[in-house]
Amino acid sequence: MTLTRRRALQALSALPAAGLAGAVPRVARAAEFALTYGNNLPLTHPLNIRAQEAADRVAKETGGRVEITIFPNNQLGGDTDMLAQVRSGAITFFTPSALVVATLAQVAAINAVGFAFADYDQVWKAMDGALGAHVRAAMAKVGLHAFEKMWDNGFRQITSGTKPIEGAKDMRGLKIRVPVSPLSVSMFKALSASPTGLQFSEVYSSLQTRIVDAQENPLPIVQIAKLYEVQRYCAISNHIWDGFWFVANGRTWHALPADLQAVVARALNEAGLKQREDIKAFNATVQSDLQGKGLAFTKPAPDSFRAKLREAGFYGEWKTRFGNEAWGLLESAVGKLA
Repeated sequence: MTLTRRRALQALSALPAAGLAGAVPRVARAAEFALTYGNNLPLTHPLNIRAQEAADRVAKETGGRVEITIFPNNQLGGDTDMLAQVRSGAITFFTPSALVVATLAQVAAINAVGFAFADYDQVWKAMDGALGAHVRAAMAKVGLHAFEKMWDNGFRQITSGTKPIEGAKDMRGLKIRVPVSPLSVSMFKALSASPTGLQFSEVYSSLQTRIVDAQENPLPIVQIAKLYEVQRYCAISNHIWDGFWFVANGRTWHALPADLQAVVARALNEAGLKQREDIKAFNATVQSDLQGKGLAFTKPAPDSFRAKLREAGFYGEWKTRFGNEAWGLLESAVGKLA
């Protein structure tokens, strides 16, 4: 189903808050529980492909009692809009980046500490383990139910339209778009860049009009959002691992009968594991594709960046902000940072 943002919002606003039954045109009869899911990615992204598979599975395994309608590609607004909607119950599900949900629960951003994770083994050890459980508990306190398995958004890389990035020295004065996140802003300021927090829906136009000269995102996002059209260089910096928390409005989730909760949770968690494999396979081919589209790549060593962050007091500051317990859980997976 293809909707403009206005039509999508009109469709939602015309429905009862508890029912939203008419939002599922594929089903002849109204579902007992018609749930809505908004995200910021195109239908072609593995997140939406696997989410649709999960929605189909839920409909089948519940005998049509539960239907999930997906509104992709910012149809319901930007990240900040959708986070407010899922928290209020206007939509049921949302998949915010950890950096986005951290505006409500600061510790959710801990996976985005600069240059913390060396590889995926460390990522999943932390986020499928005690650190992930700690973050989910924090989100529950602000009314969000987070499912156990994070979905992968990949390691973030830096693209630029003005110069290649070969080390920390090249960050000085760089006008770079970052998510609306205190941690991201803090990290790039510590690297002597000039960060601007913008929603993802504004990234392409801001690069095109030179409001900013650079941005940072995983390579699949660079490809799918066609950011290579407005950028010339890409540094494989792996400076942050970023993932999506699949979250639900807490009141709506707890109102769902336990047997249906089990079906939905199993479908979404297992879809998330499949999506991780999709991103892994995608990453294996996307760099060569982007090179073919004109992006020139560099691979800076992380040492100069880590040294600059330590010198600027970045790690010490965020250890204090996140607290000793959360920081200790992070370091138990990745080693000593501060």
